[in-house]
Amino acid sequence: MEFGNGAGPADGLWNPRYLPISEHGLIGDLRTAALVGTNGTIDWYCCPRFDAPSVFASILDADRGGSFELAADVPSRRRQFYHPDTNVLITRFYAADGVAEIQDFMPVVDESREASRHRLIRRVICVRGTLPFRARIAPRFGYGTETHTVRLEAHEAVFEAPSMSLALTSTAPLETDGTDVWSHFKILEGESVVFALDRLTDEVRPRACPHVEAEDQFEATARFWRTWLSRSRYRGRWREMVHRSALLLKLLTYVPTGAIVAAPTTSLPELIGGERNWDYRYVWIRDAAFCVYALLRLGFTSEAEAFMGFVSERGIMRGTGPTGPLQIMYGIDGRSDLPESELSHLEGHLGSAPVRVGNAATKQLQLDIYGALIDSIYLYDKWGQPISSDHWDEVGAVVDWLCDHWDQPDEGVWETRGGRRDFVYSRLMCWVAIERGIRMALRRGLPGNVPRWGRSRDEIYRQIMREGWSAERGAFVQGLGSDVLDASVLMMPMAKFVSPTDPKWLSTLDALGTDLVSDSLVYRYDPEASPDGLRGSEGTFSICSFWYVEALTRAGRLEEARLAFEKMLTYANHVGLYAEEIGRTGEQLGNFPQAFTHLSLISAAFNLDRALG
Repeated sequence: MEFGNGAGPADGLWNPRYLPISEHGLIGDLRTAALVGTNGTIDWYCCPRFDAPSVFASILDADRGGSFELAADVPSRRRQFYHPDTNVLITRFYAADGVAEIQDFMPVVDESREASRHRLIRRVICVRGTLPFRARIAPRFGYGTETHTVRLEAHEAVFEAPSMSLALTSTAPLETDGTDVWSHFKILEGESVVFALDRLTDEVRPRACPHVEAEDQFEATARFWRTWLSRSRYRGRWREMVHRSALLLKLLTYVPTGAIVAAPTTSLPELIGGERNWDYRYVWIRDAAFCVYALLRLGFTSEAEAFMGFVSERGIMRGTGPTGPLQIMYGIDGRSDLPESELSHLEGHLGSAPVRVGNAATKQLQLDIYGALIDSIYLYDKWGQPISSDHWDEVGAVVDWLCDHWDQPDEGVWETRGGRRDFVYSRLMCWVAIERGIRMALRRGLPGNVPRWGRSRDEIYRQIMREGWSAERGAFVQGLGSDVLDASVLMMPMAKFVSPTDPKWLSTLDALGTDLVSDSLVYRYDPEASPDGLRGSEGTFSICSFWYVEALTRAGRLEEARLAFEKMLTYANHVGLYAEEIGRTGEQLGNFPQAFTHLSLISAAFNLDRALG
């Protein structure tokens, strides 16, 4: 498919101070990431890792957030795309007197856990005629709370703040006012200018990035991404979108630990002007486990192995907290404490306050995470490498715990803040956890209290069939004994809890299609019918839209599935990326890009392509 040109206010929520969320591409180095706007501005960047305080955050506050502006200094049209099969981003400027492009990337040459130099390179190349350019580098350290100074010597500027120092080197002249640095230059056809931003430490000092080194780093980084992607086994109809999604999931991995973040951003709003703004720069057990499934499907076993290492090396399954062995999310280093606070000095994207860091949902009880994690372990044991005896002991202990605790209310998969309830999806995934534990034990002859596990599994099944089914609605519903529909039950046939052609399931699919689906887009639930403790509405949830495609596929309704899938692809941004939600007029909403959406795209494409033959 063709993506848009990324040149205008496609989201319909235009404000000259803010680019729409969708008007960005993402670059990264498997440790952190940066959003680059179609106007050439980096307006989100945390250094040196995903969850560090921001250096550039103008996407959350155009005045106080900080940014790295780089653009043609004359009226121009713009297009943005990825260098083929890589995470190197190209932003092109077309003006009356010439054409030039910015090549943005963070050098990656291997997956070593250790990397002393964290570098961001911006290379401007004139490909036709001549163009004047301007740059303004305005970091705002510590989410914009720290003051800093600048030392400038010829083509090198050092920004010094209490928490960090950054060095900017350039092949073009630099100027400063003591806070920001700027540059004005003109390039002719065939000429280039290089900017490099480095974090300084005792071991890492400022180092220029001359043209030859920039070219070498560009080629090495492009080669790394292409070599990685070449391991994909997917050869289906939607290869471009599937591979872009795979590259995005890889970008969201934190290679020093094997962690996978839910998204690289915080507080991008689910509703413009609303309060549904959360920090997603952490490891959700659910999201990361589903990522493992998607990557294994494509043949990427090393990422699954790295995440299994994260789980075992950090003792994730040996916890003893109030929510059981697991909590719903962890820091990328495995830490369990992620206190939530509000940054009241930042106005939020398009005025959508509050801006939050940390996440209080970490203390919620969400029983579905046990099914997501153990299912991913089961799949890794089946498609990757057999798990170790120590890892199996941890699985067995978790399944034993779940047999004692599955029958209790929780906050559920959508992390509602309206109190605990008996959610059907939570029961479903408890069933998955126990059922997959039984499968592993029987397939490999591993020790476990299989008779007890089987009794609990069957009890959950009967409870869902008895109390999770509404005869009045003719559907499986959100909570035991309720009549409210919820898109999370779309996972039922995918989890192999119910046949995809079971009459009860087909009736559920029809009910969901009537109440929660709008032109292929799927709402999670109706917040008026099921209050979630938060004000305001939200957009359609993109993972649910791809789940809907997969449910239609498994039910044999292939024409509907293919049309719904193709419609969903039109909501991708110009470089094939998705946020968490899609608003009423097609705008991207929520943290961006989001792993949940892209992993579900991969799964839907894989299964639909296979069904179409």
